[in-house]
Amino acid sequence: MTDALWRHSATQLAALFRDRTVTPLMALESALQRCAQLNPRLNAVIALNEAEARMAAAASTRRWAEGAPLSSLDGVPFTVKDNIPAAGMPTSWGSAAWQPHSPSGDELPIARLRAAGAVLLGKTNVPEFTAQGYTSNALFGTTRNPWNTDLTPGGSSGGAVAAVAAGIGAFAIGTDGGGSIRRPASHAGLFGLKPSLGRVARCDGLPPILLDYEVIGPITRGVADMIAILSLIAQPHRRDPASMALPPFAVPEPGQRRILYVPRFAAHPVDPDIAASTDAIALALRAAGHTVETGEAPFDPDAVARIQGAVSQSGLAWLERAFGVAPVAPSLREMATLGAALPAADLFAALDAAAGLRRQLGVFFGDYDLILTPAAAALPWPAGETHPPMIAGQPVGPRGHAIFTAFANIAGLPGIAIPGPRSRGGLPIGAQLVGPVGADGVLLALAAQIEAAHPDYVGWPTIG
Repeated sequence: MTDALWRHSATQLAALFRDRTVTPLMALESALQRCAQLNPRLNAVIALNEAEARMAAAASTRRWAEGAPLSSLDGVPFTVKDNIPAAGMPTSWGSAAWQPHSPSGDELPIARLRAAGAVLLGKTNVPEFTAQGYTSNALFGTTRNPWNTDLTPGGSSGGAVAAVAAGIGAFAIGTDGGGSIRRPASHAGLFGLKPSLGRVARCDGLPPILLDYEVIGPITRGVADMIAILSLIAQPHRRDPASMALPPFAVPEPGQRRILYVPRFAAHPVDPDIAASTDAIALALRAAGHTVETGEAPFDPDAVARIQGAVSQSGLAWLERAFGVAPVAPSLREMATLGAALPAADLFAALDAAAGLRRQLGVFFGDYDLILTPAAAALPWPAGETHPPMIAGQPVGPRGHAIFTAFANIAGLPGIAIPGPRSRGGLPIGAQLVGPVGADGVLLALAAQIEAAHPDYVGWPTIG
């Protein structure tokens, strides 16, 4: 049975632990074997926590035997993205310029998971400073997609989604500063949540080069796992004031929601297979009783791109000036140079536009409950390339594939990637649902409806 345990979700493993059919030590060994088998081909995990994980799994095994688990996820193995500090493990941020170090403490969500007994398996690969939409760096190399190892899993949570899709850990914890959970999840056939600003309290993390646009969230194979994880980490903390303003996390009944379906943003291209897959999700939501109306984005997507560009460029420039750390990748060096040259008045204008976007979408959600879009505009592209140069026959820039996601980050909104029908070539595709601040539970309720109606949308890649 140990060999097959890597196929079980977090909640399935917990049920087996409860029945004493399986132990956390057995689950960990299965995940470690899976990592040894596939990670040389995927390069998803860049640091293993093997010795400590075995001790943690042994302690969890004893607790389950005594009928005293610390939580519903006690003993479940998981991975952490390499821009989230975890005590005793290197935090490299994907950069040879950032001095790798082993922090003395965990960032808050990781501390909460460890306190709940979850077993930290290892750290997952990222692009340098998590500032690109694919996953490769000069320090650890390129991460590959389990569905086709010639292709990227996207980024910046590429290592995280590759690990979960391949069965290396039951779930992953990642970050999303412009779509970095949702897009990779869509490229790997997984659920990925970008929580509301403040839903997952943060402290003791790395320098915030994307301000409060970046949040921590879970990547899973099913909605039940996501709910179980959030029940542990979606708690307020006084060191994160934004977390104190939200109502408690809960998953309501789905109800009948009014959804605006935006198939594309203005003239920006979308792969036809992605368009067809997202249409199918819209139909699934209608079949579940929701009102789905097709329309245009209730904001200017190009203005969103300008805000994201100004903040990301300025963030890299600030990192270099404040910490003496310059990016290694030429494209990121160019971004940092542009950020250093950006007038303060231009950055102030971008931040003012961001505040305006938050107000604008606040008004919009008085008329609609949710927005439905594709999660990404392009299918996975070759693993060593930073972005696809063409989408649906049209040339695009470095963020052309990422056009759908950044508005939720800038506005502090929750967004979830939901697996849909795969491409004609068998590649995963995800749709995105976005709601008003605090509506994380509503997103999960509707994601669970689609998951229940279409379990075939989530599958295992053929690798291994």
